[in-house]
Amino acid sequence: MRTYDIQTQVRNAQVTAVARTTLAVAEFGPWLSKIYPVIAGQLATSHTGPAGPPFALLRSLGDGRFDVEAGFPATGPLDAEGPFGAVAVLQSELPGGRVAVTTHVGPYEQIEPAYQALAAWLIEHGGEPVGDPWEVYLSGPPAEPDPASWRTEILQPYRQA
Repeated sequence: MRTYDIQTQVRNAQVTAVARTTLAVAEFGPWLSKIYPVIAGQLATSHTGPAGPPFALLRSLGDGRFDVEAGFPATGPLDAEGPFGAVAVLQSELPGGRVAVTTHVGPYEQIEPAYQALAAWLIEHGGEPVGDPWEVYLSGPPAEPDPASWRTEILQPYRQA
């Protein structure tokens, strides 16, 4: 069984440029690969830029479906929101506060144990989730063709119980 190193951090709230949709897990990859270039283009049009790698905030709806908000942290607010092609790009925000963080190395299909490790860590340390987790894609397709090398940071906001 893989072990995960869990760290705590305090993050500032971060303005983001995102697209939103509802997806099953199997639909994540195709949708994300379509929308990230559109959002990056909108950031360039807004005379701002990505302030970090792409992310996806995931709200479980049950039955394997998720409300997904995905995009980039931005260096500043968007000049305009709206449809850009078939994608509506919106300004949003990643929350500030305390987060538990771990990094999964490997294919996305094998990420569930990282979430389980975070949940167990919170219980062991008297914490409780506050809000939805998000994933930050530190490496992955197309820059890294080997899924065994993909690195995904998972952040779970929490508070002490």
